[in-house]
Amino acid sequence: MAAEGVVTTAAAAVASHHSWRDSYKGMSSDNIKGLVLALSSSFFIGASFIVKKKGLKKAGASGVRAGVGGYSYLYEPLWWVGMITMIVGEVANFAAYAFAPAILVTPLGALSIIISAVLAHIILREKLHIFGILGCALCVVGSTTIVLHAPQEREIESVIEVWNLASEPAFVFYAAVVIITVLILIFHYIPQYGQTHILFYIGVCSLVGSLSVMSVKALGIALKLTLSGMNQLVYPQTWFFTLVVLVCVITQMNYLNKALDTFNTAVVSPIYYVMFTSFTIVASVIMFKDWDRQNPTQIVTEMCGFVTILSGTFLLHRTKDMAADGSTPASVRLSKHADEEDGFGEGIPLRRQESMRT
Repeated sequence: MAAEGVVTTAAAAVASHHSWRDSYKGMSSDNIKGLVLALSSSFFIGASFIVKKKGLKKAGASGVRAGVGGYSYLYEPLWWVGMITMIVGEVANFAAYAFAPAILVTPLGALSIIISAVLAHIILREKLHIFGILGCALCVVGSTTIVLHAPQEREIESVIEVWNLASEPAFVFYAAVVIITVLILIFHYIPQYGQTHILFYIGVCSLVGSLSVMSVKALGIALKLTLSGMNQLVYPQTWFFTLVVLVCVITQMNYLNKALDTFNTAVVSPIYYVMFTSFTIVASVIMFKDWDRQNPTQIVTEMCGFVTILSGTFLLHRTKDMAADGSTPASVRLSKHADEEDGFGEGIPLRRQESMRT
């Protein structure tokens, strides 16, 4: 009887081990490749925010600022250094989407927030409060949670399969809503409120970004299959996805420059991350049906990880306005217009700016 009990216990342990292994499928070899590429991407992109911001400040001192429609930064070498750094990061990010699902790659952008916040504190003298450091820690914890419970990459053998997924009614509806919303923001709200409300610039970047990520993933899959011997360049769908990527990236770059030049870097980065990641996860769940390959426990855990990251970015955002004693001025929104006048100071409330203009 004792021997039978031992055998039964051992069998249960083995069954439990196999059950855990079957439920935990996130870290496949492709997912690991995507993870390494995504982490590298976040490092380069986080650093590029600071270098580009320095270039924008230098260009704005001798020309028309990007925040008011100027393009003098195109003649500034430092801005181009930041742009090249960002391109390197985006290339790594592009490659990551070819190996891992968007629900794994996109949230890891939290690392770029940490890097940009720390570098902004050191280089741009933008204060990082102790709760901002806690926010960075929360971003790391949330990212780790998502990495450990990410879904397996979907097996796709042709870009036509991706096109079929993008042509389904649910994603077509999502894309139509995004395009209409972006056009309304660009032509109606941004001309009136772009200089005083950060969400309009970032909203355009994030909505367009969700479509660009889906197209980048499609293009990455096409190139991966082509390099493996299955030529996908003969399909017009591959070139359509390429066109969408180009249009979306140019739009994102333009409005992100405006946001960076107008508002504080430590505010732009977390808000952009939260909105961009949220819309990208929604787009990926609709188009690639990531959650169809997971059980409810994994989905809930991923969402808890994402909420943890959101909490971290919220702390980074809110504590930017905190004074040394921990107090937070009411209804304060920072504008970088004041930084140029006060020597990288903390800025002044927009309500005061508007009254001064009047």
